[in-house]
Amino acid sequence: MLSELLRRSVQRPQFLLIQHLSERLLLTGATALYSQARDKMTDDIAVDAAKRTAARTAVDQWVTEDTKILGIGSGSTIVHAVQRIAERRWKEGELADLICVPSSYQAHHLILDYNLNLGDLDRNPNIDVSIDGADEVDRKMVLIKGGGGCLLQEKVVANCAKHFIVVADYTKNSARLGEQWCRGIPIEVAPMAYVPIKLQIEALFGGEASLRMAKVKAGPIVTDNGNFLMDWRFIANREYDWAEVNTAITMIPGVLETGLFVNMAHKCYFGMADGTVKVQNR
Repeated sequence: MLSELLRRSVQRPQFLLIQHLSERLLLTGATALYSQARDKMTDDIAVDAAKRTAARTAVDQWVTEDTKILGIGSGSTIVHAVQRIAERRWKEGELADLICVPSSYQAHHLILDYNLNLGDLDRNPNIDVSIDGADEVDRKMVLIKGGGGCLLQEKVVANCAKHFIVVADYTKNSARLGEQWCRGIPIEVAPMAYVPIKLQIEALFGGEASLRMAKVKAGPIVTDNGNFLMDWRFIANREYDWAEVNTAITMIPGVLETGLFVNMAHKCYFGMADGTVKVQNR
């Protein structure tokens, strides 16, 4: 009897209409999610292709047989640069004597993974060219770096280079800092000092500075050097003299380095969405 009642209920027009509408809503939702995922995948592919184009162009123009010591930066774009160097070394028979100096744990292992000559600053303090990525580059060639947490070593290696070359995709190219990169300026700090550093930065320049927390483990991010990272989200519409800001923050006791790279980059290569490369000079 109960089964018969259930059978009849599901045959009612109202129930069938509700069931039909539910199925349509579910289908529409699934289609929208699929469309969003497809568009994101397409964007990711385009950005990765732009990174590859920029990295390979910079390597081919700046890494020659006269380049003896090369600084290797960090990040996803640098993977393409190292791949191109390895391609020239092992497929084209070039760059046999090139020594690569890493700026991070990631770069160290990239060099080893591609069987390139690994160097260090103790034995190779004078670098011919250093190639690295950036989180954002403004019209004056001021960089924000350190989104991946390697800013201190990256700045040391870049400072040792005669030519510091930046490679990035089109999403990193801005007229002013903060247009596209919204996570703030990374600052590497001594663990004991992060609270007073936070308060002093906010008092000097406004905005909000916060400790960068890990996503998998509990607690804060720890750098390759055993320090903490802070991210200072500055006031977006305010005009800053970034050279003065960088100097002032660096002078705060407990600050190891900032992710502001001012007057350091000689040339930036941006891979564009259409497959071309935009070159920006200092």
